[in-house]
Amino acid sequence: MMPVLDGVVMELQDCALPLLREVIPTDQEEVAFKDLDIAILVGSMPRREGMERKDLLKANVAIFKSQGTALDKYAKKTVKVLVVGNPANTNCLIAAKSAPSIPKENFSCLTRLDHNRARSQVAMRCGIPADNVKNVIIWGNHSSTQYPDVHHCKVNIKGKEEAAFDVVKDDAWLKGDFISTVQQRGAAVIKARKLSSAMSAAKAICDHMRDIWTGTPDGEFISMGVYSSGNSYSVPEDLIYSFPVTIKDKSWKIADGLPINEFSRAKMDATAAELVEERDTAVAFLSA
Repeated sequence: MMPVLDGVVMELQDCALPLLREVIPTDQEEVAFKDLDIAILVGSMPRREGMERKDLLKANVAIFKSQGTALDKYAKKTVKVLVVGNPANTNCLIAAKSAPSIPKENFSCLTRLDHNRARSQVAMRCGIPADNVKNVIIWGNHSSTQYPDVHHCKVNIKGKEEAAFDVVKDDAWLKGDFISTVQQRGAAVIKARKLSSAMSAAKAICDHMRDIWTGTPDGEFISMGVYSSGNSYSVPEDLIYSFPVTIKDKSWKIADGLPINEFSRAKMDATAAELVEERDTAVAFLSA
């Protein structure tokens, strides 16, 4: 893959980016991970036809165990690690467990793409720009069990903030097709262009990292897959689970105290159950 990587380097150079100083293409862990401030782990084993989920988990445990070990050995202890490669939540957990000297809070997985998809769906439905929609939430796994939740979402219409449910005025859509559209969006993109999301995923990675670095605006939370231990929403411990978070001084905090109704609770529990199963399978491979 090194010649392919050289092509990517050429493209980066040809963008004439004002903030880009140097690109070091490498296939050596000790070069790639040395003294990192940020690690974005994009590569993972994709699911192939006829492949069982446990086979996929086994292949990815090997990848993220080695990357976690390399982070532990070479990166700064303050490194912020974002896992993008799927299954992102469980891959992130394996990397974190393989890097015991780096705080678990420094690891997160990407659910910002799902967050942006949810935000955009609400905006299109209301006929407004996406930045007039805030506080959608993605709960749980970056998979088709994720729960896109708009019960706390605010929509800015003509300078006035209102609840999304009051503006959309279509509870059946918000509790039905809206959720399934966001859950299945990745598959829909693959079906349409025969390749997985590229530009939208890259944009979501930038959004995620920018918010870690510069913080979230007052009164606003975003979605990130983070360590679940000590959360106030009865989500099982020792998972990487997507929560609404606020960020200040490069530290995230789960947005506590949001009321959760029965509809939401059931969906939050279902995605947690999938993550518990993934974790238990992956951890068994990790110690094998």
